[in-house]
Amino acid sequence: MTSQTTIDTTGSGGGAPATPSDATPGKGLRGHPWLTLITVAVGVMMVALDGTIVAIANPAIQKDLGATFAQVQWITNGYFLALAVSLITAGKLGDRFGHRQTFLIGVVGFAAASGAIGLSDSIALVVTFRVLQGLFGALLMPAALGLLRATFPAEKLNMAIGIWGMVIGASTAGGPILGGVLVEHVNWQSVFFINVPVGVLAVVLGVWILLDHRAENAPRSFDILGIALLSAAMFCLVWALIKAPEWGWGDGRTWAFIIASVVGFALFAFWETKVREPLIPLALFRSVPLSAGVVLMILMAIAFMGGLFFVTFYLQNVHGMSPIDAGLHLLPLTGMMIVGSPLAGAMITKVGPRIPLAGGMALTAIAMYGMSTLETDTGSGIMSVWFALLGLGLAPVMVGATEVIVGNAPMELSGVAGGLQQAAMQIGGSLGTAVLGAVMASKVDSDLADNWTKAGLPPLTPEQEHQASEAVQVGVPPVAPGTPDAIAAKITGVAHDTFISGMSAASLVAAGVAVVAVLVAFLTKRGENAGAGAGAAHI
Repeated sequence: MTSQTTIDTTGSGGGAPATPSDATPGKGLRGHPWLTLITVAVGVMMVALDGTIVAIANPAIQKDLGATFAQVQWITNGYFLALAVSLITAGKLGDRFGHRQTFLIGVVGFAAASGAIGLSDSIALVVTFRVLQGLFGALLMPAALGLLRATFPAEKLNMAIGIWGMVIGASTAGGPILGGVLVEHVNWQSVFFINVPVGVLAVVLGVWILLDHRAENAPRSFDILGIALLSAAMFCLVWALIKAPEWGWGDGRTWAFIIASVVGFALFAFWETKVREPLIPLALFRSVPLSAGVVLMILMAIAFMGGLFFVTFYLQNVHGMSPIDAGLHLLPLTGMMIVGSPLAGAMITKVGPRIPLAGGMALTAIAMYGMSTLETDTGSGIMSVWFALLGLGLAPVMVGATEVIVGNAPMELSGVAGGLQQAAMQIGGSLGTAVLGAVMASKVDSDLADNWTKAGLPPLTPEQEHQASEAVQVGVPPVAPGTPDAIAAKITGVAHDTFISGMSAASLVAAGVAVVAVLVAFLTKRGENAGAGAGAAHI
């Protein structure tokens, strides 16, 4: 039996938004806001963890299954493609059928696919189930935000999103540490098997705790052509970003996919103006704060994920740390995100998102500038200062941008808004890795030959220089077996110095992106429709 409460989902009047007191309380603990948060956090933790934990297992998977490097890349690329392409559509499914059901299906599918990967005996099966992981992960991520939006009253929503962001940040940054421990002391399969008991716990809690919420005017049909056009456009964009480092930014194939993506988005936008119930009503973007929140999330992810990509190579290949040690050195970043996210939620509730978001991106810009000053012999104390400052800057952005996007969307589009938030982060991360990777490659190519000659090393053929450049871009000295120790030391010094110059250039670009994000942050404001959430109808 459905009990519905009329609510204003436009934020413009025409009926007062429902308040928390309007909601019909659930029986027992069902629908309890903080228990709902714990439940969705357990599920989201699996998806966030898998974004980084698997990278540590890839070498072991490659060796055990006899896979090529290109095949192993698809363990990450297949997951990321499926996740990024499906997020907005998955959010729409939650709006249509209810976020509780969508979340539970996502958790069950993600855990089952994880277990299947652990039982796989071929790289083809691993990649196939990784794609399924991405699809099911896309179901549960927007649904989690939809459940939080519908459960928490406006005055507590920022705190809830702060803790939600803390879980994502801690899981993402903690992935390499946990992955290193499991691969080193158990096996690579354990990296995936660990999701099974976590998934079971999330399902048990979900069945017991979660209460479905659905807006009175939730969508009743599907925009099939819109889904196809958006998925195709997203695929072409993400595919171009994934392949650009291999093909090159000037390659015709890269630009063919970028142009196809632009055409796809244009056709999608045109179709959305014609269909009765569009996948994404374009009127949604008339909200300047919501649009600014999406842009801000993309810029934040470019600076954060792109910059952090090179830091892992810096720690492992320049400083010679093990994956576990590298992960431990990133604990200041993780710790400040864990501490800062709930505090940022409380601050945003009091003063609104504008100042915390601008301040957070300013701190991020300072941290990325600081990381551009790192040298081959920089001590752990100096590194920790910049990593901690980065975590402190990111925390309010993760919380505030999410609230701005979800809170400024109508209740019946909370799933789509959650999908937009996650898709923006995924695309931003991919853009950051691709663009900053291009900066790194360009700087290494321009400096390597000169540094090599100044060190008095034998000249390289064009082919050898290309191979050396690719190695140096990840901080690996191109030392051939049997090279005398004195020559190997010179090559190592040249490689590390050249890598540092490339990382410095990439970090400065990331700092510039963060400065632009400071300006975008001033266009944001508190969600106009956040108050509708806790008054949504219970199913």
